[in-house]
Amino acid sequence: MYDRILVPTDGSDCADLAVEHAINLADQYDAELHVLSVVDARDVSHSAPAISPQQVEQTLRERAESVVSDVADRAKDAGVADVVTAIEPGVPDDVVVDYASENDCDLIVMGTHGRTGLERYLLGSVTERTVRRSDVPVLTVRSHEEEAEEE
Repeated sequence: MYDRILVPTDGSDCADLAVEHAINLADQYDAELHVLSVVDARDVSHSAPAISPQQVEQTLRERAESVVSDVADRAKDAGVADVVTAIEPGVPDDVVVDYASENDCDLIVMGTHGRTGLERYLLGSVTERTVRRSDVPVLTVRSHEEEAEEE
């Protein structure tokens, strides 16, 4: 059913829940797992004046490398044979949609971020924009906090 599963991650708790689902699905379907972290261009361009954009980008890239390496290790420990890691610069939803298309991924597994109020109205969310723009199915995984808020 699934040959290549993409899991974008930023290392957050919500993304980690999506990682668990993606690893389980990749193991179940013997699928190749693509682990992607995006170095958000907006974070680099809005850095503090005392810190150079290059320093910010380097710090974000190092964090991304740590996150994808950790996920790859977890996937291999869970029995996923084929794991591909990638770190890409750019706007997250653009990068996720393009990466899925360019790598023939047939499922994207993402955490929701549960934005509410004005922030969500103004910015939307990476997950919402990805769902709207993706040509492949997007499985969204809610955080425990979001589930608790609805109860």
